[in-house]
Amino acid sequence: MTDFDRPYWEAHWRHASTGPAEPNPHLVRETATLTPGTALDAGCGAGHEARWLASRGWAVTAVDISAAALARTAASAAALTRDTSSPAALARDTAAQDVEWVQADLTTWSPGRSFDLVVTHYAHPAMPQLDFYDRISRWVAPGGTLLVVAHQHGEASATPAGVTARLDAARWTIGTAETSVRTFGTATLHDVVVRATRRGDA
Repeated sequence: MTDFDRPYWEAHWRHASTGPAEPNPHLVRETATLTPGTALDAGCGAGHEARWLASRGWAVTAVDISAAALARTAASAAALTRDTSSPAALARDTAAQDVEWVQADLTTWSPGRSFDLVVTHYAHPAMPQLDFYDRISRWVAPGGTLLVVAHQHGEASATPAGVTARLDAARWTIGTAETSVRTFGTATLHDVVVRATRRGDA
């Protein structure tokens, strides 16, 4: 079994291939009707989702355990900013200058405040997966949104029922709880997507 600790992720991001600088399509769809406010990207990786949210007016805090991931984010932003042939990319990376990038272990780090939106995409922490979702859900402000996009298969797998069962029905309204199959390059991804809104009086 893999230990998803800091050394693992540093090695991963030092050798990971560079994919397209596009946000996760589930994020685009599930946040389409939300009014921008404060957002936390928990396990931001290469930063595509954080930069996209910032370009849409969100005040984003993006956290990852890996210094190599954040270095790649900075290098990607610099390269795209120089590429004036892509106005959309330029807008994303100009906005990214306002993102608060934080290197931290999300199993122990605490933001000390709540957010209007907390998102996580395929994060594999060094703790049980559902416990991790419990942890980040506490950082959602009343009236705010939690968005979990996870792998359905593999060591860090989750299910819609498994994620939603951890959200108290007295405090949360479930908007999306589904599995999705999509292609990414040559890979077929089986995604779990859960979007929930914390009740305003919770």
